[in-house]
Amino acid sequence: MFVMKKLLVLLFALGIICNGTYALDVVYPKTTDVTINSPKTFFIGSSDYSKVLLINGQETTVHPSGGFAKQVNLSYGLNTFELKSGDDKLIYNITRPTPPKNNNKKVSELIEYKDYKYGEITKANTPMRNTPIDGGINRIAHLPEGFQLRLNGEKGNFYRVDIGKNKFGWVAKTSVKQIQNAVNNVEILGTEFENDGEYYIYTFHLTGRTPWEIKENDGLELNLFNITDANDTTYSTHYSKNKLLSGKNLVGYQGYFSGNDFILKVRQPIKYHRRHPLKGIKIALDAGHGGTELGAIGCLGDKEKDINLEYAKELQKELLSRGADVFMTRTEDVNLGLQERVDMTNKENSVIFISIHGNALPDNRDPLDNYGTEIYYYYPQARSLAAYIMYNLLNKTDTTNHGIKQESFAVVRNTNALSLLIEIGYLINPSDNDKILDSTFRKDTVQGIADGIEDFIKAQKETK
Repeated sequence: MFVMKKLLVLLFALGIICNGTYALDVVYPKTTDVTINSPKTFFIGSSDYSKVLLINGQETTVHPSGGFAKQVNLSYGLNTFELKSGDDKLIYNITRPTPPKNNNKKVSELIEYKDYKYGEITKANTPMRNTPIDGGINRIAHLPEGFQLRLNGEKGNFYRVDIGKNKFGWVAKTSVKQIQNAVNNVEILGTEFENDGEYYIYTFHLTGRTPWEIKENDGLELNLFNITDANDTTYSTHYSKNKLLSGKNLVGYQGYFSGNDFILKVRQPIKYHRRHPLKGIKIALDAGHGGTELGAIGCLGDKEKDINLEYAKELQKELLSRGADVFMTRTEDVNLGLQERVDMTNKENSVIFISIHGNALPDNRDPLDNYGTEIYYYYPQARSLAAYIMYNLLNKTDTTNHGIKQESFAVVRNTNALSLLIEIGYLINPSDNDKILDSTFRKDTVQGIADGIEDFIKAQKETK
């Protein structure tokens, strides 16, 4: 009888732990006195599900897991909020700054130079854009350190780059130092082609380095600018998908200068085993954030960096079991730069790059209205892979399709591999947060991603 009573007490205690009873805790805002320059913000945290949670006297829904999210309006000046759950009480003072009376921003005007000025790139992978805007889908090429440019104007924080007749690029002034002289128009001395068994390699011998552009357009279109005797000084050539890849999808390419030679490398169509489609396929997995980069904090206080690593390790096991050659950018809780992750992936010559994340939101959006899985790509070649993965995730899990979106994230601006960033769900949405922490959901998500990759590979129809 005594043993039975002890067992019942233990089971009751375990039941309490499993159901989750939380003292009132707020993970966002991060401090009780904070300035937020937004008309709205939100409270994210955890509370005892069995007790009523009040925010300034209004009842707030608590998820059975204990997580909660609540958007609130902010007036200019000081806003005070009282959060109360049973005997627990928290006071938050949030200040929304009053806008200055004269808020008319001066619009930058274009200044055209009478004579050329010349500049040299000071930072590796500096974007040359097609608009003088720092952000968005407006990149023409990424220029190496030491690359010289011909400048014919400026606007705001950008120099305007001459790349042909009525054609311009824009480079941030912070990435350029002015020099006395630079190469003007250059000549193409000859071209070469090589097939090394994995890549088609096109080499253009030039008299100097010049800006370039690679577009995905039913294959690849290469533009070399400031070329003597070319039409409008732009040498353009198109490699059609039918001719270049026998109608197959692009699966990675790279354009770069080696001395004065411009080299375009195009990965050949994927060859796969009929019975084991992922066998030997090189896949890089990236657990987002790490070290001092915590990422988002979930309603229950879980750190995104840890969740990302857990998902990435389980996905690694699943892909390895299917015969894939898997590379992990990190296997521990360490700091890792964005470009470092890309460079590691390219050094391994990975065909596919998947970066795993948990989602969050800016202050002016409602966490309760945003849930589900998002997949991001930058270059069109990766969109088909994203679609296969999303389709399988929806079949395997009860996630919601929150969109396949093109975005200029650093880790997906990599053409060598098919590069995607997957936001598994919203850590600041109580329902999503509960799913993300569930081991069954994690297993199903991992299988969905692996199935999506496998279906994409099989769709290439290039077997061995």
